[in-house]
Amino acid sequence: MKIRLERDVLAEAVQWAARSLPVRPSVPILAGLLVRADADGVTFSSFDYETSAQISVKAAVADEGQALISGRLLSDISKSLPAKPVDITSDDSRMELVCGSARFTLQTLPVADYPTLPSMPESSGTVPSTVFAQAVAQVVVAAGRDELLPVFTGVRVEIEGDTISLLATDRYRMALKELTWNPGSPQLSATALVPAKVLNDTSRSMTAGEEVTLSLASAGSGDGIIGFEGHGAAGERQTTTRLLDGEFPKVRHIMNTAAVLNVRVSTAEVISAAKRVALVAERNTSLRMLIADGSITLEAATGDQAQASEAIEAVVDQPDGGELAVTAAGFNPSYLLDALGAFDTPYVNFAFTAPSKPCQLTGVPALDGEALTDYRHVIMLMRLPS
Repeated sequence: MKIRLERDVLAEAVQWAARSLPVRPSVPILAGLLVRADADGVTFSSFDYETSAQISVKAAVADEGQALISGRLLSDISKSLPAKPVDITSDDSRMELVCGSARFTLQTLPVADYPTLPSMPESSGTVPSTVFAQAVAQVVVAAGRDELLPVFTGVRVEIEGDTISLLATDRYRMALKELTWNPGSPQLSATALVPAKVLNDTSRSMTAGEEVTLSLASAGSGDGIIGFEGHGAAGERQTTTRLLDGEFPKVRHIMNTAAVLNVRVSTAEVISAAKRVALVAERNTSLRMLIADGSITLEAATGDQAQASEAIEAVVDQPDGGELAVTAAGFNPSYLLDALGAFDTPYVNFAFTAPSKPCQLTGVPALDGEALTDYRHVIMLMRLPS
């Protein structure tokens, strides 16, 4: 194999393909990055039996071929090279990189031992890349991180015609985002449970192009994988990942509970206040929201050592009138800040259903405007001492 490509093209391609390499691979061969050159250019690929990634870029190919090299080492080297064209040659045992006066000789791994990458399923449809990345980012904050409960570490992807719903929960909070897309068939109906970390990393890495192609293996194929493909100036990128097994909990009904009290506040103001007050919150204790006509007050304390409170203006509305149905609520500070950070609207609405019951957050474009229901975030409230 003998190729030449620009240093920036090499560095970006290698880093993208190597980003999903396992830190502690189950077998050493999985730490390798497969480099394959043909008449169309160069493809860099990685695979750990769960997630695959490959990127194809243009290059001057003098001799076609392939080689397997340590992915993290190649990534580190490519980033450190001077801004000059890079010449790469390889034989059965060595790969040599020459860039200006810099020269690296690396030992290759046996290509024959490397697993075959899964094929990309048939395209299901396309979605604007930036819209998809934002939607995923809003939802993954509610996904679990406990690998002992894998079903909660995934995002449930539901496709019905031209609507995609993304749903995640770790049992203490949940997030739902609905967006429109361009399905391959208007009758398309499918569901998949995708690892949240892979989905988040992939959606963010696909924003170079205008759209992302989703490819979901049909239910009867038995493949159990989902694929993502994006195009951009840096080349063609493809990722596949195995779907998670298990039945996702039925939690959608919680988001349909009628509110007995609505509180609307400035998103920026409540985030700033919550960050300041949470500085004195003791571990596993709540950040309290005290609700009154025209304002809310956030409070937290660490025993008798430190206390904090801050009041901000709010629009408090109780549909049924009378005395306030909820006057105090306890939030996990981290969960509250995660939820608030997912909104890009100037105002946010807290919909309370009852004391110590789930609270639903939605974005509001104006204080007197309609709440936007395309993104909803529910937080289980903490019990307050009586």
